[in-house]
Amino acid sequence: MSAPVFLAGPGLLEGLGPGATYVLDGPEGRHAGVVQRRRAGERVDVADGTGVRLRCRIAQVDGGRVVLDVLERVDEPAPGVRLVLVQALAKGDRDELAVEAATELGVDEVVPWQARRSVVVWRGERAAKSRAKWAAAVREAAKQSRRARVPDVAAPVDTRALAALAARVRAAGGTTVVLHESATTPLAAVPLPAVPPPAVPPSAPNDDDAPAVLVVVGPEGGIAEEELDALESAGAVVVRLGPHVLRTSTAGPVALALLAQRLGRWG
Repeated sequence: MSAPVFLAGPGLLEGLGPGATYVLDGPEGRHAGVVQRRRAGERVDVADGTGVRLRCRIAQVDGGRVVLDVLERVDEPAPGVRLVLVQALAKGDRDELAVEAATELGVDEVVPWQARRSVVVWRGERAAKSRAKWAAAVREAAKQSRRARVPDVAAPVDTRALAALAARVRAAGGTTVVLHESATTPLAAVPLPAVPPPAVPPSAPNDDDAPAVLVVVGPEGGIAEEELDALESAGAVVVRLGPHVLRTSTAGPVALALLAQRLGRWG
């Protein structure tokens, strides 16, 4: 069984390697020592959310303060092609379910989309609270799936901003696919950016320059025609997943799984 993952803040693991000691405290220490009742001798991992993973053994537990002996440091490089889920806001927490599953499947970023037909509206204080809720769901899903990288949750966009994002992605060598039931082009037929070969020796984790594949998922009421037109004008490709119409909570994760396979992430 793989070791459970606990998260440290970005940069907090710098300079640590085999033979070092790391103290897990705060909410993560309490979760390990009090909630999960971890004991000395057990194996755990600590990740900083940006690709650094410390493989550790628990040396001492004092309530919510857990002392770890570092056995190994792993710097996991960023993927050569980033997967981004653009999820339309949806009612009944279906959007959050999609984001959670997408994180488990390896998505690198999540973008909330205020689509024209979204019943849910993020404004003002509600927008900040809802985005924080998505970020919390992403964080917990990353821990559950033993990830060393926690996906970013971007600020919400409207359709105009999304079209501009799609245009920038295209200019940088990436692509945008829009899932739609009326499309005739299958997702499997869409050309994807080439995955660069691994650097030897491995380079430091950095995904700033990697091309992206955006997966756009509409709300329960579907994507409006003018929204499709705007996205296609920006270079997006409208695609279908298969013969069945999926819920907004399901479509994105299914598409991401298929894309991850094509990009060699699950090879």
